[in-house]
Amino acid sequence: MAAEEAVPAAHEFPLPKVLEYPASTPPKLITQGAEGRLYKTTYLLPDVPCALKYRPPKPWRHPILDQRLTRHRILSEARILAKCRRDGLRVPTVYAIDEAAGWLMLEWIHGVPVRVAINNALGTRTEGIDRDEGLKDLMRRMGRAVGKMHQLGIVHGDLTTSNMMLSPLQPAGDAGVAHEPLDGEIVIIDLGLASGSISDEDRAVDLYVLERAFGSTHPRAECLFADLLEAYKGSYKQAPVALKKLEDVRMRGRKRSMLG
Repeated sequence: MAAEEAVPAAHEFPLPKVLEYPASTPPKLITQGAEGRLYKTTYLLPDVPCALKYRPPKPWRHPILDQRLTRHRILSEARILAKCRRDGLRVPTVYAIDEAAGWLMLEWIHGVPVRVAINNALGTRTEGIDRDEGLKDLMRRMGRAVGKMHQLGIVHGDLTTSNMMLSPLQPAGDAGVAHEPLDGEIVIIDLGLASGSISDEDRAVDLYVLERAFGSTHPRAECLFADLLEAYKGSYKQAPVALKKLEDVRMRGRKRSMLG
């Protein structure tokens, strides 16, 4: 699902029943945030990796309120993921869910975060590869993926290049076929803050969050963001209206920056 990095050991938690079967693999903590933890484990068979998103109880909240919030967020994310998959947007498949226990089991996405792919491309000069054209093509794929999500009436809420995966292509024939580092399918992940909305204002805010995050994370490639927006513009009928709203959102953002 995300790049596997060393994460400090966390307090153990009671495993869901589905992970107690002999075929299950003990969870490996991948990332830990304020709201939850992401583990890598397996689903039903030892060779089927999956991501387990777990929202542990928050001791600073009232238990009843905490349970309701956890249940709502788990169910909301599962429903949005199911809708996206049903309507053709590449997101992780939902394998299992227990909203009462606070966990969601998802398809493990092989590949690297787009953030890593872009930074690797910027830091590598390989003869015979047009790095800029490869990055532009990647940006266009990202723009089309975000456009598809917005077309479906979904806003992400936390769009960054860390919340998009670049999943390598699976050759149908020769398994030894080499692909360029920036080849692959864009998979949008971490929709825990996503919501349903057909508001052009909400779509523009989604784009603004991505634009700001992209500029701070990839300053050397900031000029390529226009390629993402151009691909987004042609991705669905209402996209030009959302881009017009983006201008207004940018203006408000600049005013806030000036005022401190």
